[in-house]
Amino acid sequence: MRTKPTLTWSSSGPSLPRTSTLADVVPIVDEGGVLVLSGAGLSTESGIPDYRGEGGTLRKHTPMTYEEFTTSPAGRRRYWARSHVGWRTIARAHPNAGHHAVTRLSPKLSGVITQNVDGLHQAAGSRDVVELHGGLDRVICLDCRALSPRIDLDRRLREANPDFAATTDEINPDGDVFLPEEAVRGFEVVGCLDCGGVLKPDVVFFGENVPRPRVEQCYSLVDNARSLLVLGSSLTVMSGLRFVRRAFEAGLPVVIINRGETRGDAFATLRVDLPLGKSLTELADVVLQSGNGDLPGR
Repeated sequence: MRTKPTLTWSSSGPSLPRTSTLADVVPIVDEGGVLVLSGAGLSTESGIPDYRGEGGTLRKHTPMTYEEFTTSPAGRRRYWARSHVGWRTIARAHPNAGHHAVTRLSPKLSGVITQNVDGLHQAAGSRDVVELHGGLDRVICLDCRALSPRIDLDRRLREANPDFAATTDEINPDGDVFLPEEAVRGFEVVGCLDCGGVLKPDVVFFGENVPRPRVEQCYSLVDNARSLLVLGSSLTVMSGLRFVRRAFEAGLPVVIINRGETRGDAFATLRVDLPLGKSLTELADVVLQSGNGDLPGR
C-alpha cells in the first residue's frame, strides 16, 4: 500500500513559543545519548534549497511521486532529464558548518537519522548515519533490485544524450530540477545493465513507503536515546514526524532547531529559531570545550 504524499501542512492553532538562544539546549546535549534527526534545512547552506522554507522549491514545483515514476514512461523520461541536471549540483555540494558540527558532537550522540539524500553527513565524517529516504549516490533496478553507483549512470546518460545541454538553478533537495517540457523531450533513458529493467535513484519518492526494516531501526534508535535533536526539518511528512512522536510518548526531551514552525512543535520540549550552521557550531564549541556546558555569559 502506497501513501498519499503530504506536501504541505497548516498549523491548527496559534504558534507555540520559540527561542533564539541555545542556553537550554546545552545541558540536554551535554548529557549525551542524543539522537539527531536532520532535514533539508541543514543542507541549505551547502547550496541545496529545501522544500518548504523561505524560497523552498515547493513554492515553484512539486517533486516526482512514486506513482508517476512507476506508471508513466513519459514521467520517467522527464524525471531522468531533470535529475541528470540536478545531480551535478548535488555531486559538487560540500558539507557546511552544520554538518561538521554534528560530526564534532559525535561523542554526545547515540546516532544520526537523516531525511536528506545528499550524503553530506557522511562527507563531513559522521558514521553509521541512517539514510531514512535513501541516497542519490546510488541507483536501484526496480526489476532485479541490483544496485549501481550513480556516477556510472551519469556517464551512461551523457553518452546516450551527447547534445543535451539544459541547465537550471531551480533544484529540489532530491536532485530533481525544473526544466521546460521542450528541454526534456527526446531525452534518452537507459535501463539496467544486468536485466534491462527500469532504473530509479535509491531514494524514497513522495508517496512511497520507507522500507519497514529501516523504520524499525530508527524506532530502536529512538528507544535507546536520551533525547531527540531535530535539525532543519519542517516534519511535514510522517516518515520523520513519527520518530518525534515516539520520543515524546517515551518522555524524552525533544529539541527542534529550525527556521520557522514545524509540524512537530506540539511535541517539542524546546523550539529554537536559529540558522543551523552558526548555532550548531556554537553548540559544539560550548559542549565540547567548557566541560560543564555553560554558554558564555549565561
